[in-house]
Amino acid sequence: MPLLMLDLDNTLVDRDAAFRAAATALLAEHALPKTDIEWLMTLDASGYTPKPAVAEAMADRYGTALPETAIRTLLDRGAADRVVLAKTTREALTKALTDGWTCVIVTNGRTVQQEAKIRNTGLERLVQGWVISEHIGHRKPDPEIFHAAAQVVGVPLSGAWMIGDSPHADIGGANGLGLRSVWVSGGRPWPEDSYRPTHVASGVSSAINFAIGTT
Repeated sequence: MPLLMLDLDNTLVDRDAAFRAAATALLAEHALPKTDIEWLMTLDASGYTPKPAVAEAMADRYGTALPETAIRTLLDRGAADRVVLAKTTREALTKALTDGWTCVIVTNGRTVQQEAKIRNTGLERLVQGWVISEHIGHRKPDPEIFHAAAQVVGVPLSGAWMIGDSPHADIGGANGLGLRSVWVSGGRPWPEDSYRPTHVASGVSSAINFAIGTT
């Protein structure tokens, strides 16, 4: 049974769009400049900026105009409460399962947040399992998290595919283990010289369909 490993944020779900929607609502609710959304998106850096650093920067910028509880709610639940699963992604995952693939989510992040995204979108019904970096103590591209993903679903890692949007975490991690990979580019040019993905796809549904069509 072939193994398909999938990144979560900005791969299976559009985490940045969800965070933008939450941050836009926060600015409007507290009568803060709506143009600050671009500052917030840059500060957040697709979730890669540590949450304490984001909270501190927001507190410094807005002071008493933005309560600490509002900042905490944005960072803890903003994206998780608004992520959606595209119909095309749902269809591609369903086809993978029908074709006999074992699908497992491999994601960096906090356990509560990431599991909320998985359950809120119904992804828990479309994959056989998931591993989250906070829970297992290893982050992509560490090889341990990929081995853990294979162990969770009881499928050998050899022959697996990894699909993700991060050149370093997803594709670099797969490359280090000699695994095949599809980079979800979103129209971006490939940035690395030392390694490349097996395939480049503009979106996750075409990435899944490519991988499952190779067997």
